[in-house]
Amino acid sequence: MKTVKYENFPDCAKKIRKKVFIEEQGFQNEYDDTDNTAVHFVLFDENEMPVATCRVFRDAGKASYVLGRLSVLKEYRHKNIGSLLIREAEAYVRSAGGQSLVLHSQCQAADFYRKSGFTEYGDIEDEQGCPHIWMRKPL
Repeated sequence: MKTVKYENFPDCAKKIRKKVFIEEQGFQNEYDDTDNTAVHFVLFDENEMPVATCRVFRDAGKASYVLGRLSVLKEYRHKNIGSLLIREAEAYVRSAGGQSLVLHSQCQAADFYRKSGFTEYGDIEDEQGCPHIWMRKPL
């Protein structure tokens, strides 16, 4: 497996997010202006097929970098691929001088992020009918 960093929003990342967030989970507003300025990571399997993605961007209001839209194709879940993407994002943030990483987790995925060292803060919020919680990890 290999991870590739993109400064633009690649089609392969769009397709993964469409399959996971729109088709599987029913979100309607998946793409936003942040996609145009975020750094995107895509993980490819040994056959060069894109199987997971996430994005990272600096948020001055939060005084942190934000990890978002982490998605893994269904057939590749439970293989530590999401954790690998988190480590890639963390390495990028460290190299950019960032000291923390935050994310807006679906509550049902919070345990996954806890295992990678994130802790919840703030209140549970609704995002398109799905409960989310902010989580933070110092780097």
